[in-house]
Amino acid sequence: MRAESLEFLKSIVNVPSPSGYEEHAAEIYRQYTKGFADKVWTDVHGNTYAALNPDAEMKIMLAGHMDEIGFIIHYISEEGLLYFSGIGGHDSIIPVGQRVWVHGKERVPGIIGRKAIHLLDEDERKRKPELKDLWIDIGATSREEVEAVISLGDVVTFQYEFQQLMGDRATARGFDNKMGSMIVAEAVRILKEDGGLDAGVGVYAVATVQEEIGLRGARTASFNLAPQSGLAVDVNHAIDYPSVSKTRYGQLDTGKGPSVMRGANANPIVFKMITEACQEEGIPYQVDVAPGGTGTDGNAMQMNMGGMAVGIVGVPLRYMHTPCELLSLTDVENCARLMAAYCRKVKPDTDFTPRIFA
Repeated sequence: MRAESLEFLKSIVNVPSPSGYEEHAAEIYRQYTKGFADKVWTDVHGNTYAALNPDAEMKIMLAGHMDEIGFIIHYISEEGLLYFSGIGGHDSIIPVGQRVWVHGKERVPGIIGRKAIHLLDEDERKRKPELKDLWIDIGATSREEVEAVISLGDVVTFQYEFQQLMGDRATARGFDNKMGSMIVAEAVRILKEDGGLDAGVGVYAVATVQEEIGLRGARTASFNLAPQSGLAVDVNHAIDYPSVSKTRYGQLDTGKGPSVMRGANANPIVFKMITEACQEEGIPYQVDVAPGGTGTDGNAMQMNMGGMAVGIVGVPLRYMHTPCELLSLTDVENCARLMAAYCRKVKPDTDFTPRIFA
């Protein structure tokens, strides 16, 4: 991966952006994409767009959400402890004992506390802790001390940042799915620098908001643009570690290429065009099968207005919705190449209507 692209990935995954609080990620996205996009802007919902050929009638929307899971402060006790709710889906065993950042008037370090194991009764030891059993301790001794720097509604993220592992593997807190925002931006950069996009086709790389709480940004961005086609990119589950059944979930391996989803949530013409583009350009890919809706931005995009011809692509990820998500940087690169390759195949008169080929 080129150095500038890697720095962009590091910056966007490290910055805090829980759902509804994506402003810092949006600023990083704007600053990066303004160097090559024809037009960059943010809408009233917070979705941030980087467009090529914005006046073209044929439009392709590339969506990668920039929100991450996190927590939000809903109560401050007289003793100075902070009680919180989850933003997005959490395994409640993960937060216990973690160090966090509380993003208030300033960034405040804290720790997530729970009753010590020695003080748990037998029934408590047997059950999984719930978020309501936990609190954040910033070292304050009173509510007044906390309120000098932290307010109700401030958000919280784990103290984990991007780290490169062996080979092309990396771990971070926010790969899901700020990695996707990086990929759609890179697809536009590749098209701008390497060419091949039809002048009659416009491409809109959208860093969407609030995916983790209901695909909300993709709904409004799709309605705003009304594109004929779109690709959503997200992380998906790598099935290449112990205890996960391939016969139940299918096979998807880290490092063997981005995924291309086939199923009801993907337009069959778009699937065909993506796979043909990959074969023509030598891009490795894996087929991911989904029988119905996927829970990705593609789900909202497909049902926009009179319908959108949607494809869903992804990067296999281990340990999703934990602070130590793991992926292959080569898969990330190839996913951006895949999205650019698809855009090159679309022409102003492309017919996305599902049909039988002879």
